Amino acid sequence: MIIKDQKPVLIYDGTCRFCTFWVRRWQHLTEDRVVYKPSQEVALQYPQIPAEKFDSAIYLIYPDGSYHSGAKGVYKALATTIYKAPLWAYEKVPGFGKISEWAYSLVANNREFFSLLTRWIWGNVLGRPTWNLTRRFFLIGIGLVYLIAFSSFGSQIEGLIGKEGILPAQSLLQEVEAKMGTERLWKLPTLFWLEASDGFIKLICFAGGAISLLVIAGIMPAFGLFLLWLFYLSLFNVGQQFLGFQWDTLLLETGFLAIFLAPLKWRPKLATEPPPSPWVLLLLRFLLFRVMFTSGWVKLASGDPTWNDHSALLYYYETQPLPTWIGWYVHQLPQVFQEFSVLAVLIIQLGVSFFIFGPGRIRYAAATILIFFQLLISLTGNYCFFNILTISLCLLLFDDSLLKKVVPKKWRITFKETRSCIHEWKRRLVLVVGQGIFVASILLYFIPLFISSVSYSPVFISIVNTIRPFRIVNQYGLFAVMTTSRPEIFIKGSNDGEEWKTYEFKWKPGKLNQAPTFVAPHQPRLDWQMWFAALSNYERNPWLIKFMIRLLEGSPFVLDLLANNPFPENPPKYIQAVVYDYRFTDTGTKEKKGDWWQREYKGSYTPVLQLQ
Repeated sequence: MIIKDQKPVLIYDGTCRFCTFWVRRWQHLTEDRVVYKPSQEVALQYPQIPAEKFDSAIYLIYPDGSYHSGAKGVYKALATTIYKAPLWAYEKVPGFGKISEWAYSLVANNREFFSLLTRWIWGNVLGRPTWNLTRRFFLIGIGLVYLIAFSSFGSQIEGLIGKEGILPAQSLLQEVEAKMGTERLWKLPTLFWLEASDGFIKLICFAGGAISLLVIAGIMPAFGLFLLWLFYLSLFNVGQQFLGFQWDTLLLETGFLAIFLAPLKWRPKLATEPPPSPWVLLLLRFLLFRVMFTSGWVKLASGDPTWNDHSALLYYYETQPLPTWIGWYVHQLPQVFQEFSVLAVLIIQLGVSFFIFGPGRIRYAAATILIFFQLLISLTGNYCFFNILTISLCLLLFDDSLLKKVVPKKWRITFKETRSCIHEWKRRLVLVVGQGIFVASILLYFIPLFISSVSYSPVFISIVNTIRPFRIVNQYGLFAVMTTSRPEIFIKGSNDGEEWKTYEFKWKPGKLNQAPTFVAPHQPRLDWQMWFAALSNYERNPWLIKFMIRLLEGSPFVLDLLANNPFPENPPKYIQAVVYDYRFTDTGTKEKKGDWWQREYKGSYTPVLQLQ
């Protein structure tokens, strides 16, 4: 007698650990669209199939008695979900079906070995992994990064983009309004079209910091993350040179995706939160992959000789924007170590990054290596909140089964499956948005890698121009070309043109006996821009002339960005910028003189300036 099930039934060997492991995984994917039963209990109910056949393959049996076995049976079951590609390839791609059945037979005949291999790669936890606890840690990380970003920029904002700052936001907005009219609202989306006073800009930074604390505490995470993204985007679009770093765009892209990952409730409870969207998890992992892999790709694609001959790290530690004293010591290590380190960097960025998409323990290993890599970077250089943000993305590679082992007991809870109208509505929205962003990410990531900009199609250019103002999909790639020297700009003032006094910066190299220090996760934006300016000329850095004009005017907010004011009573009459070439000292010089740096005067960077 054939049992008339209303749904297809997948029969498997209930005594096989390998079969049981994968059936539990498939159950989470197919949910109630497929019924799973062990052959030991129901084999006799299906007389059209000899009982011994169930010991060598799975069978997917339909209500009408028809069935499929082996690889095709698996693909048919998975086709009831979003995973329809394997079945399509089985039926349409020549040779794919035969290869699939051969692979299935190989596994079926060696289940003991593959059972051990499966548990070595995926671990011993049956069923599909959950990500509720992972999401909670990730949201704490994002909240922390936003808190750092708003606090750090807010402490400098009046001197950078305030009314009396170097690049006033009000002046930018007035220029854009005159050129673009109403189109400006889309081309330059920012809340500061409403009000661009210093008080309102500072209020946005303060509000961003306060909302960050709420997100960290798990209060209104989705809405809070939306506000944080909106606030930071508003600052980004008026920050000009001071908010154009890759970690700023990385925060905006990560923060935008985090909105759709977070629970919608105002005070969600960890045990009853709906599971995170698989689409958003995939997008965040793809984002991490893009950051890591592209940073390795651009090093090779640039043709830079220092990466090709593995000498890049002979220069990196002393020529990076803001080194640390640990970087000085690492710089002293033998050349063979530095060359080996270049290979390690390329292997991690170009190789380990692919394991981000791996299963279980392979993914854990990739996350561990990438986190360790970020910690090493943070020890030798100051890169703002970049390292913390990247580590937060790496946390998404650990599922709950692993995190439960390292968190306090009160967090070791069993998550309950919850469904609600809000959850279903959000799921559909996330599906549409996620697929759209994924397609855009693929296009905007791979096309620039392989196609010259002169060959871009009008459609691609239109997509880029539409998305770019909102910074939800961006391009990455750090240190494509290694700087092999370290020019340092110094600003000097004078009242008579004879005696010149130097303005000292808070963090960038200056005094030879002053050790490079740790400043991250705070980013002194002016000090950073001085590093970039030194790599070219003042004609390409008009902001630097505006900075010098502010010093001639004696702007108190700009002077607050510096370590000292050599003209405390009145601003100088004349001002100029000069350049020195800086190098780390060796251990002998440091022991004898106590100097961390040595320098050589290179000449004037700007002509002597004075106010009219």
